[in-house]
Amino acid sequence: MAGSTRGSQKVRDTIDFLRAKITAGDWEVGSLIPKEPELVELIGVGRSTVRESVRSLAAFGMLESVPGVGTFVRSRTPVSSIISEFLADQDLEEVLVYRRSLEIEASQHAAVNRTDEQLAALKRALQASVTAGTQTHDTCNRSTTPESFHRLIVEASGSKLLLDLYLGVMSVLERAGAENRVFLGTTIETMHSDHRALVEAIEARDVRHAAHTMALHVDRDLGLHTDMLELNTQTERATSLIEAGYDPDRTIAGS
Repeated sequence: MAGSTRGSQKVRDTIDFLRAKITAGDWEVGSLIPKEPELVELIGVGRSTVRESVRSLAAFGMLESVPGVGTFVRSRTPVSSIISEFLADQDLEEVLVYRRSLEIEASQHAAVNRTDEQLAALKRALQASVTAGTQTHDTCNRSTTPESFHRLIVEASGSKLLLDLYLGVMSVLERAGAENRVFLGTTIETMHSDHRALVEAIEARDVRHAAHTMALHVDRDLGLHTDMLELNTQTERATSLIEAGYDPDRTIAGS
């Protein structure tokens, strides 16, 4: 019994070690973790302990073992994978609404909490997108990469929970995009204009403008191929913002 307890503690300690490496970003999402022999030497435990620990984190969706290749990091925390599994069974339109709420919240917090380095990263991402023109843009299958514009805004919010929730939501939309169920519902030029307005609002620490700009942007950003109605550039929510006196093209004082 005592030996079993010590064995269980070794597994828990190993799981804690692996999770710490992932959550700290030492092992980034999409990267391969060290091979089993390396982990044995690094942690100082046996192969069976390493295997059990890896299986446990795979069950949480944080790791994925690919035979003949290795073990990949799939999620920074269990939250993203759990959210993805839950939302996969929900109506896709509701998932888009949930994504809208998260991004509006993130933009408001980014306007308050962003650092100069994060602002500079946002400007670089915007410039890279503008320079690339129509060759590349932040659709749902690109918005979770480390240097993507939308992910940078969520990171600038300063909330790790918001980031976990966002990555979980976007993994569902990535699959929907791969299945051709989601499409970019705006022009590249309009998307760049929205992104510029977001950078200006976040730079000026204008919380209200950041929230309104993001609301307008996500309302016309992604659409569903299952929709029977013709997509309009201004949705009902976007129109209500404009009627309330919001001007997405206004110049921010001091910007």
